[in-house]
Amino acid sequence: MLPGTLVRHCGREGRSRPTPRKTTMAKEWGYADHNGPDHWHELYPIAKGDKQSPIELHTKDIRHDPSLQPWSASYDAGSAKTILNNGKTCRVVFDDTYDRSMLRGGPLPGPYRLRQFHLHWGSSDDHGSEHTVDGVKYAAELHLVHWNPKYNTFKEALKQPDGIAVVGIFLKVGREKGEFQIFLDALDKIKTKGKDAPFTHFDPSCLFPACRDYWTYQGSFTTPPCEECIVWLLLKEPITVSSDQLAKLRSLLSSAENEPPVPLVRNWRPPQPIKGRVVRASFK
Repeated sequence: MLPGTLVRHCGREGRSRPTPRKTTMAKEWGYADHNGPDHWHELYPIAKGDKQSPIELHTKDIRHDPSLQPWSASYDAGSAKTILNNGKTCRVVFDDTYDRSMLRGGPLPGPYRLRQFHLHWGSSDDHGSEHTVDGVKYAAELHLVHWNPKYNTFKEALKQPDGIAVVGIFLKVGREKGEFQIFLDALDKIKTKGKDAPFTHFDPSCLFPACRDYWTYQGSFTTPPCEECIVWLLLKEPITVSSDQLAKLRSLLSSAENEPPVPLVRNWRPPQPIKGRVVRASFK
């Protein structure tokens, strides 16, 4: 090739166009100072929208809504498929190709399919949750993500205000939780970013607290693109896990196998402005 020859290739539309000179890698969102929650709106403007999550719950301002129904989950342990480390969290993925593991009732207009669950945690036991209750930060927060099958695909559900339902469960430090250990034991297989492993025969309802009381409000995903499509069910009662169990979460790395190790220890978004939204309680 002659020096200075312009290389051309076909773009997405099929037209020939010059290859852009490779510049620095596109900025990826994360939780560090340079790409953390304060910067997300630069790439994802909805992150400054009117229905963002998480929020701070002020219980004195929350009214009991007697019309709110109890919720129930019927999960099929056989629908659990894989566990993965995406460098931002650890996630367990479920088969959601049909109505197999379902969430019903509560504030929901119909049944929702379980798609995945993941966690958010901090660098020490005194913080890590995303939602806060009367100023209290819990040690971690578990999110079970479901979608409304009336919209046919998860992608389509992301565009609807009632497309997604997330059950949020707080984790506090105390006695070890045996059911949580089953999940933690699998983390050794996914220590670094990009790893996944089979994770089957797990019914996440074993992680629910005994009390089903909840708060509910309209919000968003707490990670980019921060789509505002979520009906939140935040459980009032936390579950208890041990300090050693939380430390196991922090043993994960946000770096890939071939990179210098970077611990995955700060993956929570701080509370966002409530902007006139109403939080309702299922309990007095």
